Amino acid sequence: MRFKLIFLLAALGVVLAVSAAYLFGIRSKPQPPAFAPASNPYEKGIYANGLIESLQGSGENINLYPEVAGTVTAVLADEGERVTAGAPLLQLDDSVQRATMEQLRAQAEAAAAQVRLAEASLSSLEDQWRKQQASYALDPRSVSRDAFDTARHAAEVGRATLEAARKQAVAAAKAAQAAQVLLSKYALKAPVAGTVLAVNVAAGGYLSPQGTYDSYTGAQLPALVMGRGGDELAVRCYVDEILIQRLPDPSKIKARLFIRGTPVDLPLEFVRIQHYVSPKIELSNQRTERVDVRVLPLVFKFRKPADMTLYPGQLVDVYIGDR
Repeated sequence: MRFKLIFLLAALGVVLAVSAAYLFGIRSKPQPPAFAPASNPYEKGIYANGLIESLQGSGENINLYPEVAGTVTAVLADEGERVTAGAPLLQLDDSVQRATMEQLRAQAEAAAAQVRLAEASLSSLEDQWRKQQASYALDPRSVSRDAFDTARHAAEVGRATLEAARKQAVAAAKAAQAAQVLLSKYALKAPVAGTVLAVNVAAGGYLSPQGTYDSYTGAQLPALVMGRGGDELAVRCYVDEILIQRLPDPSKIKARLFIRGTPVDLPLEFVRIQHYVSPKIELSNQRTERVDVRVLPLVFKFRKPADMTLYPGQLVDVYIGDR
């Protein structure tokens, strides 16, 4: 009986081992890819990472910083809003500067009043001096030398007083005007007509000419980011330095962009080459550290389809070919 039990257990172990080997040996069918990767549409096309941005004659997007520091009291523009040139975008606390301006304006008004008083006093003194001169011309004995000299000196002092008052009034007026100009800088306005792409501050936050502190990345961000807007966008793509020699002549360059995760691709129109090979920045998460790879930026443009949603800052795949 004991040997039969051992035999049964051994046979059961063999069956379990064979079954386990069979089950673990079955290969699971791989899942289909979430989307088909972009394929090279050109015979000798060059691949590059692309970044959608606002179409401009130079630079990238328009980063806005205030010229003065202060607490944000109001944000006057929304993300995605179209604004005209000169439109107010945000307001900084200007209470201290406004009080300073009012004080300087009062001082300027007081200095102007002093000028008017000095002018009236000088007019009276010069009238007295003319009378003394006229009397002396008729009869030198009719005017004492002391009274004559006193009237002359008084007129000279009056003219000097008026000149000093005028200089003080000019200085006070300039100080008040400078305070007025500085006060206007507490309102950040749109330098050009365009679209507000990003607002990085909120009412109550602190803003300086270096920007605002981003608590997520620890970096300094611009107060607002603007783009030119319109139906056309730009794509800035970065060609690896080892592929630069394979680039076609600028007059023969053509390219297509592929939107990641979709079968959509669009033709691109060549705009310009940025003639400076710079260190590559990791585009996937905009890290600030640089790597040894250097890239050449090329800028293309395209017209955004009406039925498609695209945003500046979006990563795309770009293939560059020859006509």
